[in-house]
Amino acid sequence: MPTIIPTITTDSAEVFQHNITEFQKFSKRIQVDASDGSFAPTTMLPLDQMTFPEDTTIDLHIMSARPSDHLAKILELKPSLCIIHAEASDDILNFFNQLKTAGIKTGIALLKTTFPGKVQQAIAEADHAMIFAGALGQQGGNIDMMQIEKVPLIRAIKSDIEVGWDGGINLSNVRALAHADIDVLNVGSAITGASDPAAMYQSLITESEKKGVLI
Repeated sequence: MPTIIPTITTDSAEVFQHNITEFQKFSKRIQVDASDGSFAPTTMLPLDQMTFPEDTTIDLHIMSARPSDHLAKILELKPSLCIIHAEASDDILNFFNQLKTAGIKTGIALLKTTFPGKVQQAIAEADHAMIFAGALGQQGGNIDMMQIEKVPLIRAIKSDIEVGWDGGINLSNVRALAHADIDVLNVGSAITGASDPAAMYQSLITESEKKGVLI
């Protein structure tokens, strides 16, 4: 069964710290979204205003046309995994090499219109491939379940890569995604918008572990 990871998407330092503190209570792995407005239509809390707890695995999702502009701060924060977009106008493989040298795992995110075969080299060099199926730069977007078709295409390029899914996950679709050979399910608004985030997190796990797929 895939690992369910709560996601932080905010431009507020107060909300960021609140979510980090709350999510740590029930999850040992958290995804943090970052956007400078050059790639996604929104900006989020700048990296220089973030701190990551040492006892939690942090996946840092960088939404930037030039993630290399933020490399120094990324290396300082030292997340466990740094995910950048295949569509970025940057030298992705060089960026990956610098992350790997610093002991940071590498991730490549694919927007809905990006075919895995078009970014084969980046997938082959990455530790993680994120299928992005929601609305860029915000939580609560409508999910595109057809993106599941990318899973076998990614695995055909690199069979042992960690495959993640980001966008639109909730109790109505988590079981189907859990049976689609995906390793990581990043959940935003279903958890952050819940009256009891910890209870919702557990409900998502329980639903994902059920046998069979609801159509």
